[in-house]
Amino acid sequence: MTKQRPDGIRDYEDPAGGWGALKALASALKQQQLLVEGIPTLLKQNQPGGFDCPGCAWPDPKHTSAFEFCENGAKAVTWESTPKRAGPDFFAQHTLASLWTRSDFWLEDQGRLTHPLRYDAATDRYEPVAWQAAFDDIAGRLNSLDHPDQLELYTSGRASNEAAFLFQLFGRQFGTNNFPDCSNMCHEPTSVGLPRSIGVGKGTVTLDDFDKAELIISIGHNPGTNHPRMMTPLRNASRRGAKIIVLNPLRERALERFEAPQAPIEMATTSSTPIASRYFQVKVGGDAAALKGICKALVAKDEAARAADRASLLDHPFIAGHTARFEAFSADLASCSWGAIERASGLSRADLEAIADDYAASNSTIVCYGMGITQHVTGTANVQQIANLLLLKGNIGKPGAGICPLRGHSNVQGDRTVGITERPSTEFLDRLRDVFGFEPPRAFGHSVVDSIAAMREGRAKAVICLGGNLAMAASDPQACFKGFRQLDLAVHLATKLNRTHLLAARATYLFPVLGRTDSDVQVSGRQALTVEDSMSMVHASRGFLTPPSDQVRSEPAILAGIAKATLAGRSRVDWEALAGNYDLIRDAIEQVFPEFEAYNDRIRRPGGFQLPNAAAMRIWKTPNGKANFAIFAGVEEDPTSVDPEVLRLTSLRAHDQYNTTIYGLNDRYRGVFGRRDVLLVNPRELERLGFVEGDVVDVVTALDFARSDRIVQGLTLVSHNLPDGCCASYYPEIQPLVALEFRDPDCLTPSYKSIPVKIMRAQAPLAGDRAVTRDGIVGRLPNS
Repeated sequence: MTKQRPDGIRDYEDPAGGWGALKALASALKQQQLLVEGIPTLLKQNQPGGFDCPGCAWPDPKHTSAFEFCENGAKAVTWESTPKRAGPDFFAQHTLASLWTRSDFWLEDQGRLTHPLRYDAATDRYEPVAWQAAFDDIAGRLNSLDHPDQLELYTSGRASNEAAFLFQLFGRQFGTNNFPDCSNMCHEPTSVGLPRSIGVGKGTVTLDDFDKAELIISIGHNPGTNHPRMMTPLRNASRRGAKIIVLNPLRERALERFEAPQAPIEMATTSSTPIASRYFQVKVGGDAAALKGICKALVAKDEAARAADRASLLDHPFIAGHTARFEAFSADLASCSWGAIERASGLSRADLEAIADDYAASNSTIVCYGMGITQHVTGTANVQQIANLLLLKGNIGKPGAGICPLRGHSNVQGDRTVGITERPSTEFLDRLRDVFGFEPPRAFGHSVVDSIAAMREGRAKAVICLGGNLAMAASDPQACFKGFRQLDLAVHLATKLNRTHLLAARATYLFPVLGRTDSDVQVSGRQALTVEDSMSMVHASRGFLTPPSDQVRSEPAILAGIAKATLAGRSRVDWEALAGNYDLIRDAIEQVFPEFEAYNDRIRRPGGFQLPNAAAMRIWKTPNGKANFAIFAGVEEDPTSVDPEVLRLTSLRAHDQYNTTIYGLNDRYRGVFGRRDVLLVNPRELERLGFVEGDVVDVVTALDFARSDRIVQGLTLVSHNLPDGCCASYYPEIQPLVALEFRDPDCLTPSYKSIPVKIMRAQAPLAGDRAVTRDGIVGRLPNS
């Protein structure tokens, strides 16, 4: 007799995409009451003259089709363009205390914000406020701070180039470089590690390279959920015979087989295209060891070939002419034992040598990676190991080859490009000074981890959040919640309500902003915003829908209003003019960043333009003018534990999710429906630890330095195909397990993808700020 599986858990046998994606899209349109209006909106997504997807940063092809949207991009658009509204009447009916007990999914599902709001502690409600009164009060509170560095300025990756530039200009004129940014929590290892290796902190490939690659290696990412439009070039590569090798702890369906919704034959026959030629389930925290193993095998095979007078497997002319530290790198590889590599990676020597053979045979290789590589205590070093692998065969700066970091938010890369950084260069600050006539601060500011620590310790007194859901996205919600509630001022610019908005400071404002799909009309006429995708293409985005109310303002307009009120008499910037005509903002960006030459002209061309990438031209903007091999000491990313009960937990995003936004409660490719309160463990580990599928458990951190109350309660065990010693659960539910100090020391990115934990049988619920239920996180007010 087959044992019944937990409620909502069942095998999903279909390929990624296909009819399942179309059914999910129809469900999303129905949920958001967009069955009639939704399709015309989607047909303008990622089209010339239309709006850019508010989801991922995957680039648009040069020759767009009529359907340049994916399932999850469509969910992002329907979520934003919903007719549901959270206006003054909604907030009159709900106190913050009552809203706190609702799930994050429920909070955002109430619809678009419509009016500027201020929190009233006496009624425990958000109440309408006039825009100018809000700006004046915010200005007074900011100007009463003891020091500019008591202000934190957080940016979400969905902010446009124009809004991000104004935000950093205001902050630096105010006197701080505190710019915690969502990239601190995802691809900061790319921004820190790649410049040391190849001189740029971005990817080096274009979409055209995917048409020319002979081999694509995919490490630590799940494109079917997090950037589904990538499935088209992967499918095309597979069908033309390119090899695709995957290293990932979970067997993600989209990397196994894909049914293209735009392929009539596949849809009519319910057939699909195999994606991975080889699929290797690396252990959580085993990526560096696996990469070193591939490199070790390749170097050894090259040495053997040369000793036998056979053709070299490495690109020695490239190594000699373009790189440094190859000898030290080779010596380090030689010193690593295969036994240590196998134990740390969870892969056999034969597996890694097979990958090395495929890599050696390829004349053009792309390596793609996501947060499965970056969100580790060794994230910066992990990224550099990928660069090492590519440098061995000269796979940077030639057609069909290069490094491809898969960015999350659609403009997280652009925000960085136009100045959102807590570690600004001297050259950038000098240009800002020369263009705008003020002396910007020179000391480095706060990243996300720094800013949360400053809030927790009382050093930060105010925060302005340009989008996002910072308290839920950051590690250590215990510290986040405490820190936000201690602030003197919190200002949130948002399209929808989320949990961070419920953490009331002494003065809290919630401002409704235009979304990507909304028409943005200012005094000079209809405006276009610009974004930069993950391949450095900059293009325009023009919304066309009627905004939720006449009180909703654009992000540039709100930021300009705050800046004008705060910096009155101290700034020569004409904030009103910039907010009224975004061409003027782009002119200013061009003055500060020469690579944006002819900015306004070039964004008016279909497809926009590509920013220069020195590494792609084999120009290495490193201190020594070379691409540098980086040494990773040993093979272990994390401290090893002798306790057999300690597992390594990796965080996941469900298929009905984008970052902290929950569109629905299904994760169909993994067989989870109608719930999020699960912990995935393989059946061997369940048996070894004395559990069975369906048991309800608590998960506690095994970090030596963390407090004993780092616990997530009430998760249901689900049997899933994972390597031994590993488990997985959903983000942000598992955030309480990640201490603020558990991060990459080089770039301060939290280790969301490799958390040492123990599983225990469920106990009575603790008092505290959060609980996990079937529909995700709900809040619990702390005991008083």
